[in-house]
Amino acid sequence: MMKIMDALGLSIPLVQGGMGNIPTGCFAALISEQGGLGTVSCGTLAPDEAKKQLKEARRLTDRALAVNIPISVNAAPADMIRLAARYNMDVITLSAGNPAPYIPEIRALGMKVNVIVGTVSQANKVAGMDVDIITCEGYEAAGINASTEATTMTLIPQVKKVIDKPLIAAGGIGDGRGMLAAMALGADLVQLGTRLIATREHPAHDHYKAKIIEADESSTKIYGRSVGRCRRLIRNGYSESLRKEEERGITLETYKENTDEEKHLLGAMEGDMQNGFINGGQISGLIDELPGVAELFSAFRAEFNDSLSNVKKL
Repeated sequence: MMKIMDALGLSIPLVQGGMGNIPTGCFAALISEQGGLGTVSCGTLAPDEAKKQLKEARRLTDRALAVNIPISVNAAPADMIRLAARYNMDVITLSAGNPAPYIPEIRALGMKVNVIVGTVSQANKVAGMDVDIITCEGYEAAGINASTEATTMTLIPQVKKVIDKPLIAAGGIGDGRGMLAAMALGADLVQLGTRLIATREHPAHDHYKAKIIEADESSTKIYGRSVGRCRRLIRNGYSESLRKEEERGITLETYKENTDEEKHLLGAMEGDMQNGFINGGQISGLIDELPGVAELFSAFRAEFNDSLSNVKKL
């Protein structure tokens, strides 16, 4: 854990997950300033749009920053990599596609490579590549999930067996107790998504944050099983219409149109719960307040240490 934290200059082992097209430049800088690893999300952004977020993030912090590039979603992943290098980003996080063709250039540009996997077989493939970090994401997580639907708790120890890289645990982690549990299973760092959206500084709409606060253990649901594109959403008016359409029978093309970034931004940034969806992990049921990021990180440290002390008593 300490080696990768030292390499990235982190004071807390927390990483911000990718968030589609939500404008995360300013927020990513805040995460890094608080000692974590902030992530600028590229989503489906064009290079000019991504440039604004990268420029803003680097203007606000000189600490380590990551850039999430979903390979099969973004139209110009190679351009995004070069743009990230221009703004002195430190880590490129590759997801949703084959990372192999992009690793040599990332390496040549002097950035670290982090690859997201959702299965042990994917981890096996990535383990043989020239990467610095592997993120393992269980199906508790918000947004796009692996079709195997394996949980974080079962994946982390299995993935740890087959890799010799620093490991980030993602999915189902919302407090210091979860951070300790993930590390006990073999993780070096943990990734947060839903928990960070539910903070005062996050740019998401208040309606989105309210849905997270109101959620219980049954408030998120997997959509897209019928077309092989699993995605975990928080239930709202739009997701219910999506569910009914899927039950009647839906094509992959229609499903993709109904879950594109335009619909995501309607829900996440405009707060339109009838015409847009909102991603949310199962951890939503644990969240009942909107702290500031500094307050949240302080709580993570305290909960981690308290839980560790309790475990030592056994």
